[in-house]
Amino acid sequence: MRLISLAGKAGTRIGFIEPDARFVVDLQAADPRLPWDMASLIAHGEAGRQAVHTAAEQAGPQARLALESVTVLPPLPLPVRNIMCVGKNYAAHAGEFRGTAGTASGVSGDLPEHPIVFTKASTAVIGPGDAVPAYLDPTASVDYEGELAVVIGRGGRGIRASDAWDHVFGYTLVNDVTSRELQKRHGQWFLGKSLDGFCPMGPMLVTADEVPDIRSARLTTTVNGELRQSGCLADLIFDIPTLIETLSRTMTLVPGDVIATGTPEGVGVGFSPPSYLGAGDEVEVHVTGIGSLRNPVV
Repeated sequence: MRLISLAGKAGTRIGFIEPDARFVVDLQAADPRLPWDMASLIAHGEAGRQAVHTAAEQAGPQARLALESVTVLPPLPLPVRNIMCVGKNYAAHAGEFRGTAGTASGVSGDLPEHPIVFTKASTAVIGPGDAVPAYLDPTASVDYEGELAVVIGRGGRGIRASDAWDHVFGYTLVNDVTSRELQKRHGQWFLGKSLDGFCPMGPMLVTADEVPDIRSARLTTTVNGELRQSGCLADLIFDIPTLIETLSRTMTLVPGDVIATGTPEGVGVGFSPPSYLGAGDEVEVHVTGIGSLRNPVV
């Protein structure tokens, strides 16, 4: 399934994108008994998935909308908690940070022995097409980081890597927008990554069954049409099962949790001089099988 959150007169609704990608089924118009927000739908598990399929198959013409006519929101407009992120999870990207403004205290440019985990405030989330407010960064050091995000379906604690795929609901895209100077200034990553509007997400949530081998997918990021990042998910230092195992070893993962898996080399801070974002730029993150996330910068 390919799902979106869309704006409606009565609030946020969930849309089911039909296979031809021209129409979307307003699931609440098709079946008012379905949850109205994505996190609640995810929490319904397999029963919720089956109910979505049934509603989409039986939807009348009043529930089918032209995709181009709807306002697409982030798949999880207000995630259940902070976005969990992984730093330096591609070897070449880790090397970019040696001696740069992006190096936080206590983290060198060497390859990590264990996943580096931080979070972005859930209030940083914006949707596809929404403007990244670079003007909120007083240091004018706004950078992009295209990433694949994993959305947890079945929660749990102490999940083994061998069982991790059973806990994945699906995938979406995020741009881990970052103020590099704030990241450095405060000796940690949270403040420089949590400015309002610094987490574009979307455009859709693609269920895991639609992407049988996410490890073969390629991630690219372009700025104003220029290719800046390109990497394969197979190149992750810590793969998705390892990340789920590591996180759930110390905390209970819950349905709707979002895990951003890391970014390839090619970020702006790695250029000499750094190539930061400014007003008028446009960033596009693309992952094969998942879609494209485009956002202007203001």
